[in-house]
Parts: sequence; structure tokens; C-alpha cells
Amino acid sequence: MLVTAKGKTVEIEKGSRFQDLVPFFQEQEEYPLLLAKVGSRIFELHKKVPEEDFTVEWITIRDRIGMQSYQRSAVFMLLKAFFHHCKGIPGFNVTIDYTLGGGFYGYLSGGVKITTDLLSKVKATMEEYVKAEMPIMKRNISTGEARKLFHDLGMTSKEELFRFRMTSRVNIYSLGNFQDYFYGYMLLNTAYVTKFDLFPYGDGFILLLPKEDNPGELSEFHPMNKLYEVQKTSSNWAKEVGIKNIGELNRKIVSGDPDSLILMQEAFFEKQIGNMAMEIAKKNKRLVLIAGPSSSGKTSFAKRLGIQLSALGKKPHAISVDNYFVGRDQTPRDEEGNYDFESILNVDLPLFNKDMRALLSGERVELPRFNFLTGKREYKGDFLSLGADDILVIEGIHCLNDKMSESLPEDSKYRIYISALTPINIDEHNRIPTTDVRLLRRMVRDNRTRGYSAENTISMWKSVRRGEDQNIFPYQEKADVMVNSALIYELPVLKIFAEPLLFQIEEDSPCYQEAKRLLKFLDYVLALSPESIPHNSILREFIGGSCLHVG
Repeated sequence: MLVTAKGKTVEIEKGSRFQDLVPFFQEQEEYPLLLAKVGSRIFELHKKVPEEDFTVEWITIRDRIGMQSYQRSAVFMLLKAFFHHCKGIPGFNVTIDYTLGGGFYGYLSGGVKITTDLLSKVKATMEEYVKAEMPIMKRNISTGEARKLFHDLGMTSKEELFRFRMTSRVNIYSLGNFQDYFYGYMLLNTAYVTKFDLFPYGDGFILLLPKEDNPGELSEFHPMNKLYEVQKTSSNWAKEVGIKNIGELNRKIVSGDPDSLILMQEAFFEKQIGNMAMEIAKKNKRLVLIAGPSSSGKTSFAKRLGIQLSALGKKPHAISVDNYFVGRDQTPRDEEGNYDFESILNVDLPLFNKDMRALLSGERVELPRFNFLTGKREYKGDFLSLGADDILVIEGIHCLNDKMSESLPEDSKYRIYISALTPINIDEHNRIPTTDVRLLRRMVRDNRTRGYSAENTISMWKSVRRGEDQNIFPYQEKADVMVNSALIYELPVLKIFAEPLLFQIEEDSPCYQEAKRLLKFLDYVLALSPESIPHNSILREFIGGSCLHVG
């Protein structure tokens, strides 16, 4: 039979596996071939090829799916190595919690302390696995068998996870005698995972791996202590309320009292906003600068902060940086020639600084509005002057960049970074990327407010993320305070709105694989009605029904 890739055709025996094709096609790619795509289907390399002539697209670490498979396989090796060195310790487990500074943050339980010596041993064992080219084996068992397996292995979060899954079969991966479940594709063997590092950080450790944009080298680790602290606070709160993974969230939903969880989460979030308002008032800050990535809930947060400031006798005034955009004819373009609306050069910085400086000096200023239809700023008689108790609450993606407010007095500024940092995971070894929650939020809002399809949102998400990497994330540690807008109950609610949109994406769409991945992810979560969600909740900005007049 014949197999074609990038114009090259080879003849192979029927019944071959994709790994048998690698020697014929590896020369076409700069990086090792990790997975195969035939039509709309993706295959791990140990799988048998189709039974008739076909064309294959190879996936490498340069592709998102390939990078995710590399990361999962590296985590699998890490877990096996940790359990090898800590076997027999009662209650021992490893939790891979979230990404931080370009690496994966994890911690140990069972009273085991993180030491440089332990991490050196674990890393050396992982390197032995690489040299041994250990196969990553896959088998398919019933969901009931999977629950019993993880019960016997003491992996209770996985046992709980599969209690609520309707699928009858589960894929289990093995590395030697170590078994686990992973959400997504895996590599053929350990020889593919050649670059990694391991070192202590905070109360745990960092597993450092390459990144998509430079897969040939390890990414540099950038310590982010403020981000670490807000992630840690959120994770600890999730543990305190007994919901640190999807299985425990599902159990709460079926308990018959999910409303208490919603109200508890909203109270916890409102308390944080109230504490910030008190600090702003106490320090007599006149300029509150709010920044964060797409779909973090910046607008709702800014309005709720304004309400808390008003309750303290202050007079907040919301200002959107978008109203200071330059005219469309002056908008910068990216390397592909498209308008770069997320560049800081898209903001008229001299005018913004001039107006804010005048307001802080007690002058009366006419504020602009940006007309997105005409691409021009307009003046409609929006005059403002500040009294002793007035505060400017400014929201925009560049607000933490010093260039944004370089001529304004430092002692008047209070900087806030807000993002949706998911406090729970699928289970202790399968994390939920924070970008997934933001993508689902944006997908639901874009469809409701702009009529965009899920395909539209997914197709532009890579560009959105690129803009965040350039314009937002490098400045997040400059914040005086970080806010986590992720709600512990939101995935079951977003599921109701997002699933129908994702099912609309056809198999021949470039977005199909991402839609399929998100649908599989949402399949772990039981649905939750939005009926009991307060009308001032940040989630209302995305699903609708907000009393704050957002979205």
C-alpha cells in the first residue's frame, strides 16, 4: 500500500504501524515525528495504519498537540521516578498543579520534603528512562476496572473522576510497572523526552520543559513570586472547601446543594474585592490601574471594585484605555500586515497621560470615546473633574506597562493584575490549563454578544495568546495585588453554553481537533444550571444576565 506525506510517497506492508513509517519521512521535518494525522484523526505512533492508501501529516513538538504530548510523557516519567524513590511512604503522592514562569509547578504529599538531593535523584532516574527507551504502553479497559485499579493504587481523585463518566472504556498508560491515566495523546517511548530540568521552588518543585516557539532548547525559568502566591492561595482555598479536582466538584453537584458552593465562592471573591477597596482608600490612591489577559473579567471586576469604593465614601470613575486608541489610519500592523490592535502603539500615550495628569491636578477634562465603526475618537461632552474623594479606575491590557502612565505620579497608582487561574484540576496528575477556561469564557461571550461561532473564536485564539505573551504577561509581577477571577463552579456552567457551539465545528475544519479536545475535557464535568448565579458575578459577563451592564 502507498503512503504520502508532503509530496513524498512510499510503499509499505499492510498491517504496519505508524512508527514503521518514521524512517521514511523523518528527513522532512526538523524535529522528531511524535504523532500522525490522517484526515481528521490523530494517531499515536504505536497504532496500526489504515488499511488502504492514505496521506499523512506528521505532528512534531512545534505543534501544540505534539508539545502537549511531550509534556504529558515527561510528567509520566517524573511520576514514575518520584514513586520509585518514595515507594512505601504512607500517603505519598505527587500533584502537578499549574504552570508558572515557563515551567510546571508541583508538590508532594505524605510528609515528604522537597530537597535538592531528592530532585537530583529523580532527575537522574528520568535520564535513565530516556537512555533505556522505555515504551509507553497503552491498553483499554472498562470504566469499572479503571475505578478498581485506581482505588487499589490509592489514586482516589481518578477513582472519583471515573465514577461520573458515562463512557464505558478508559485508556490506561503503563511505563514499566507504573500505571496511570492521562487526558490526551502520549509519545511512543521515553527516548523522545530529551530536554527537562527539575529544581525546588516555593513549597514544591518546577519541572522545566521546552516551549513550542523554541522546542530545541529548555525555556528559561522566570520566578513569579506574586503569581505563585495567588495560585497557592486559590489552591489552598479549594482544598479547604473540599473541591480540589473535577471528581470532588461533580460530587458536590450531585449532592443536591450546589447553591451553597456558588454563594461560598462569590462571598470569597467579594471579600477580596472589599479588602482591595479598603487598602486603596486607606493609602489614598487616586489612580487604580487594572490589567489582565482576555476573558479575565476585567470589566465586571472594575465595576464591582467601584461599588466597594463607593461603599467607603469614595467616588470612582471608570475609564477604558480603548477610548484612547489612535485613529485607524495610525494603527500599527503586525508582521503579517494585519492591524495590531493589542500593541501599546495603538494607544495615544501622550494624550492619555496629558488627560490623566490634568485630572489628578484638579482640572476639568473632556474625555474621548472611541468609535469602533468609524475608527476615530469622538468627543461627546463627557467632562470630568476630580474632588478629594474621586478615584480613577482605569482598565486596559497595557495598564501595568510603565509606558502607559509614565508621566503620572507613582504614589497615586495602585496596580491590579487579574486573570482566571483555575484553582482545581482534572485529577492530581492532569491539570486544567488556565487558557482553556478563558477560551471557553470568550467562546460563550463572543457567540452571545457578537454572533461569532466557536470556530471563529478558536481560529483567532493563537493570535490573542501571542498578544498576551508580548503585552501582558511580562508585566504581571509589577502589580501591587493579583486577583484570581476563576470560579470553582464555572466549568459545569460554561459546559451548558459551550458544548453546542463546539459540536457545530465540522471534521474538515482546522479547528476540529481543538474542538474535539475541549469536548472531551467538558465530558468530565457534570452540568450545572446558571439559575442560582448572582447577577453581579463575573461569570455573568460571559453567559449573560449581569446587572453590571457588561457584555
